[in-house]
Amino acid sequence: MDFIDRITDEIKTAMKARDKVSLETLRAIKKELLELRSAKGSSGEVSEEAAVKVMQKMVKQRHDVAVIYEQQGRIELAEKELSEIKVLNHFLPEPLTREEVEAAVKEVIAQVGAASMKDMGRVMGLVSKKLAGRADGKVISNIVRSLLG
Repeated sequence: MDFIDRITDEIKTAMKARDKVSLETLRAIKKELLELRSAKGSSGEVSEEAAVKVMQKMVKQRHDVAVIYEQQGRIELAEKELSEIKVLNHFLPEPLTREEVEAAVKEVIAQVGAASMKDMGRVMGLVSKKLAGRADGKVISNIVRSLLG
C-alpha cells in the first residue's frame, strides 16, 4: 500500500471518529506528500524514506511552535501543537535509544578506521544514512564528537 493511500485511509477513519486534531494533521501530511510527489524532478512516487523525512520536519516545526506558544503563555495552542506531534509520531519509526545510536556510531568508526575529528564528516555521513529517520542529527553529532574527540 502506498504511503499516501495509507494516510487517506487514516483520514477516513478520523472523519468517522470526528477526531478534529487527527483529521487536520493527516490532511497536512497528505498535502506535504502530494507536494513532494508532484515536485519538479520527482519520479511521481513518494518513498517511505522521503515520507519519514517530511514528517520529521513537520514534527520539528510543531515542536518549535509549541515552545514559542508556551513562552508566550498560550498553553491551549501549545497543547494543540503537541497533540498534532502525537499523530505524526504514529507514522514515524521508533527512535533509537542513545545506547543504540552510540553502538551504531562505534561500528561505523571501526568500519571506516576513523581516528580523529578529521574523519567526522565521513563518519557523520555514513551514520546519518544508516540511521535515517530513527535518530536526531544533533544526538549523532554529539556522540561522534565524544568518540572521536
